[in-house]
Amino acid sequence: MNIFALSDTHLSLGTDKPMDIFKGWDNYLDRLESNWRSVVEEDDVVVIPGDISWAMSLENAESDLRFIHSLPGKKVIIKGNHDYWWNTKRKMDNFLAEKSFDSISVLFNNAYRFGDVTVCGSRGWFFDAEDNADKKVLLREAGRLRMSISEGKKLGGSLIAFLHYPPVTKLLQCAEIINVLKEEGVERCIYGHLHGASVHNAFIGEKDGIKFDLVSADYLKFCPKLIEKF
Repeated sequence: MNIFALSDTHLSLGTDKPMDIFKGWDNYLDRLESNWRSVVEEDDVVVIPGDISWAMSLENAESDLRFIHSLPGKKVIIKGNHDYWWNTKRKMDNFLAEKSFDSISVLFNNAYRFGDVTVCGSRGWFFDAEDNADKKVLLREAGRLRMSISEGKKLGGSLIAFLHYPPVTKLLQCAEIINVLKEEGVERCIYGHLHGASVHNAFIGEKDGIKFDLVSADYLKFCPKLIEKF
C-alpha cells in the first residue's frame, strides 16, 4: 500500500464548467485517468485536498464522485474553496453509501490511519485574511485542523497534514495555520490551490521543521504524486 496525493481535479461531468479553456488543461480528464491508472493500485490511497468538483450541490456532484470512485485505490477527500457542493460529513457519508461509492472517505474534523501514516487536515484559508469575516473563517479552519490532528494522534502513526490552501508561500505565511502545525508537532504538510503563474511563489521544502509540498493537478501534470511508500 502506498499513499499518493493530487488536488484540484476541478471535475465538471455534471455541469458545464470546462477547464480545457485554460493553458495546460487540454484533454485533462483523459490525462488524469490514464496517469492515475498507471501509478495507483487498488490497495493504495489517494488524498485529494480540495477543489474536487465544480458542482453546486451534492446531487450535482454525483457524476464527478462516480468518476473518482471508478479509479483505483481508496480516496480521501477534503474541501476546497470551489467545492460548493460540500455538505455536513453525515450527509456526505450517507450520500456516498447510498451511491455505493465505498472507495471515497470524507476528511472533515477527523483523521484516517493507513499503515504507519495518519492522514489529517482541513481546507485552511487565505493567509492574508484581514476583514472580520475572513478572520472568523480562518480561526475556524485553524480549529478544525487542530481537531483533525487531535483525532489523528488518537490513531497513532506518523502525521501528515493535508490542506487545500497553502499555509506558506515564498513571500507570506498564514501564522494561524502554521502555529497549529508547529504546536502539534506536524512535520509534513501537503497543499494545493495554486495554479499557473502562482506556482512560482509556492514554497516547497522545509521551513520551521515542517516539510511542505504542492500537489495541484496541473502542477503535477495530472499524475498523482507518491507521498509515502510502504
